Amino acid sequence: MKISPPEFDSPKIRRVYDEDTETLWFSVIDVVQVLTQQADYQTAREYWNQLNERLNKEGSESATNCHRLKLPAADGKIT
Repeated sequence: MKISPPEFDSPKIRRVYDEDTETLWFSVIDVVQVLTQQADYQTAREYWNQLNERLNKEGSESATNCHRLKLPAADGKIT
């Protein structure tokens, strides 16, 4: 897999391109952070966790196939 930075100015949305399957994966939490205009990652993560819980309770399958990817954080650590 190849990790490539997005082509947005700010804020950063992390993504991974899997060359084997030719699939582009985005960080859902980064997208949520941009869409909800959250100031920090942790707040966006909490928002996503609550939203995901609500969707699962309603029987929605939209969040069922969300897998956690190991992506570099702002401090350079792989999360």
